[in-house]
Amino acid sequence: MYLDTGHHLSYCTNIHPGETWAEVFQQLKTYLPPLKQKLSPERPFGIGLRLSNLASEELLQGNQLQEFRQWLQEQDLYVFTMNGFPYGGFHHQAVKDDVHKPDWTTQERLEYTKRLAHILAELLPEGMEGGISTSPLSYKLWFPKEETSKIKSAFSTATDHLVSLVETLLQLKADTSKTIHIDIEPEPDGLLENSDEFISYYREWLLPAAEKALSESRGLSKEEARTAVLQHIQLCYDVCHFALAYEKPAEVFAKIRKAGISIGKIQLSAALKTDLPKDVEMRGELAGTLARFAESTYLHQVVERGDDGKLTQYPDLPLALEHIRKPNAVEWRTHFHVPLFTQTYSGLASTQQDIVEVLQYIQQEPLTQHLEVETYTWDVLPEDMKKELSESIQRELEWVLSTINATEHAENGRTGHRRAHTATPR
Repeated sequence: MYLDTGHHLSYCTNIHPGETWAEVFQQLKTYLPPLKQKLSPERPFGIGLRLSNLASEELLQGNQLQEFRQWLQEQDLYVFTMNGFPYGGFHHQAVKDDVHKPDWTTQERLEYTKRLAHILAELLPEGMEGGISTSPLSYKLWFPKEETSKIKSAFSTATDHLVSLVETLLQLKADTSKTIHIDIEPEPDGLLENSDEFISYYREWLLPAAEKALSESRGLSKEEARTAVLQHIQLCYDVCHFALAYEKPAEVFAKIRKAGISIGKIQLSAALKTDLPKDVEMRGELAGTLARFAESTYLHQVVERGDDGKLTQYPDLPLALEHIRKPNAVEWRTHFHVPLFTQTYSGLASTQQDIVEVLQYIQQEPLTQHLEVETYTWDVLPEDMKKELSESIQRELEWVLSTINATEHAENGRTGHRRAHTATPR
């Protein structure tokens, strides 16, 4: 939905199982029209679309893309952003670090992302930019620190593929007048994990390579090449992921702005947050509570803060639980996208406050138009926390709307009211 704050708000459909186009389309038909009727009955409702590689191939067969576009028009729905991070299966199977496969060192990842860009350009309403979030190049644990040549090779190959993608996006814009940006999404144990690594990669790898390649292939000046990269390769700010890095939203936004890089999308998500008792013997009960979130589908990295401020990372929750009695550990943050609309989970807390700070910030400083709720763990939540899916999605979006309105009311001294559908995307 289009808010009069200038933002498009939706949720990411990666929460729905389905890897074929037929399965994806059936999920969209089931969930989107009722949600639109409840949340934005008079105005268009946006979609954060996730397509697997297989679904993206199938959608381009025959007249299926045209039929989908017609269905969107009939239902008063529109697609403004896509999730291009998970390439293959994402539900009802062990995903873990396979979520990074194939990574940006492969031709498969490049071709998949190009395909998504062409699909989005077909679906995107006129006058609107489209964004596609993608993986943080690769998975850091596949590259031991001592194997520096392999790490450099991964960065080099991934960069070549991203530069090739920029060329495709430049041509797509020339052909369709649609601007599509790819939004790199740092996360724990990704090859890019935080703002410093993202900015360093951009400056030291991406910009120099693009300036050289685009000069040779398209005759662009250094400044033109730089502009092309800045327009088409941006940052996906996943609130959960940056909270796991213990980075404050305002500090990240200031660094990104100073670097001249744009934020293409903000994914509204929350991590588990746990203050550890000083008495290490009291942590046994806490370990039992956390163990309920140690499920077998997704990676649940844990980032520990010590009493000296030092951060220690564990690649998954079961491994972290072996160290819960570490004496100087004071806080754990766990990569588990818990629901936004509550701060407590069976005695545990969340990083919901980071989302509140982000929503407050963007009402004062325009960063991006794209806001996407990404709580994809409904199937793997502890049983007593599960709710009917449509109700859960609605509660997430309503919480975001009420938080925005409360912030506006507090800052402007006006009576807040829902701003979900006061303008129409053009």
